[in-house]
Amino acid sequence: MNSQYNVLVVDDEQSIVKLFKKELTTPERAVHCAGTGRQARDMVRKSQYEVVVLDLRLPDSSGLELLAEFRQRIPDVEVIIISGHGDIDSAVEAMKLGAYDYVTKPFNLDEVEIIIERAYQRVCLQRENRSLKHSQSRQRPAMLVGRSEAIKQIQFLIQKVAPTDVPVLITGESGTGKDVVAAAIHAHSERADKPLIIKNCATLQKELARSELFGHAKGAFTGATEAQDGLMSFANRGTLFLDEIGELPLGVQGSLLRVLESKAYRRVGEKDECQTDVRFLFATNRNLQSEVESGNFHEALLHRINVFNIHIPPLCERKEDIPLLVEYFLGRIMAMRTPCTVSEGAMNCLINYQWPGNIRELRNVIERSIILAEDGRITEQVLPMELLGKEKAPGNFLSMEAVERQHIHKVMQLCNRNRSQVAETLGISRKTLYRKLRQYDLE
Repeated sequence: MNSQYNVLVVDDEQSIVKLFKKELTTPERAVHCAGTGRQARDMVRKSQYEVVVLDLRLPDSSGLELLAEFRQRIPDVEVIIISGHGDIDSAVEAMKLGAYDYVTKPFNLDEVEIIIERAYQRVCLQRENRSLKHSQSRQRPAMLVGRSEAIKQIQFLIQKVAPTDVPVLITGESGTGKDVVAAAIHAHSERADKPLIIKNCATLQKELARSELFGHAKGAFTGATEAQDGLMSFANRGTLFLDEIGELPLGVQGSLLRVLESKAYRRVGEKDECQTDVRFLFATNRNLQSEVESGNFHEALLHRINVFNIHIPPLCERKEDIPLLVEYFLGRIMAMRTPCTVSEGAMNCLINYQWPGNIRELRNVIERSIILAEDGRITEQVLPMELLGKEKAPGNFLSMEAVERQHIHKVMQLCNRNRSQVAETLGISRKTLYRKLRQYDLE
């Protein structure tokens, strides 16, 4: 992975561009040069630059026009203006248009280097602030808990695939910890010090999905009052984890395939392509091959994202991990409280339960039980009735809540967890379905 940041010097004086390239190129900084506005435009279309050093006077372009174009095309780029003594007024105008700073000819190269470095630090800060809205890497420990053979195999696969840049498809039921596997891959990769951007494709609005992924130009659609970058830009040089990839609108799947094949994409409303350097991770609880056969998923995209598959089995198939998971959740939840323990009878109930909501449901049960525990001890009395095999109401009938939970769980299995189909089968809205899934720990 390229660890350098890119500087573009735009000046028609060959002596200046050669001087910049020779004296300012370092292992951390790559200097590229253009002699005309047209050449600079072509280079910006094909590559990403963090800092542009721009002469106000070019043979074919106005420096002020180029400044406005670059600021719109690359919202977080910083532009440093080179001006002559007679161009001070124009340099001041450039500052008003968003230039980072300006230098006048003749200039001190050491001072210019300091300005470039400060401009790059500002770019880093802007990207960090913008990516924090999407990134969850600081909130999630890249840690797999368990001692089962399945967990050992997953840990082995993570160690093998993490140092590479190949796409990884993580499969398994909801709540099995696919996000934790993704975080572990990122943490063990060469991109660990770069952003891990996480996006659940089920939350993408169909009409705005392309814009959120790739960004858009000013005026690209109603409400696009300014240019904005997308997740591809936020994740540049880092990792982009697209959870529930099976929910990605079919119309956007072809554009994602293009990025995977060429590392290039177009922002909505633009004809020119942007380059990106992103490591892709994907997750799904669906059978994507079935989705391909039903026409809901692009077959070529499936082949491209499924280069390396890591499957996480449901919790009921690795019950030896439950005691360790319980201990882990107790430690995390009780970090600032009095220690809590689990009785032998309660632990047996936890181990014997089938956990249709997997690890997510287990954590919810532990959190609830801690609140109800007496004297810092979780006993059978504080566990939910379904864990005790007591879902039946008086008169040996199932409670309405238990019946509804079982029915939704069965329909989810029959519909291969396709939420649109589940909602349609149940005769409820997707919003109501999501609320029910959260209520019954089936999400």
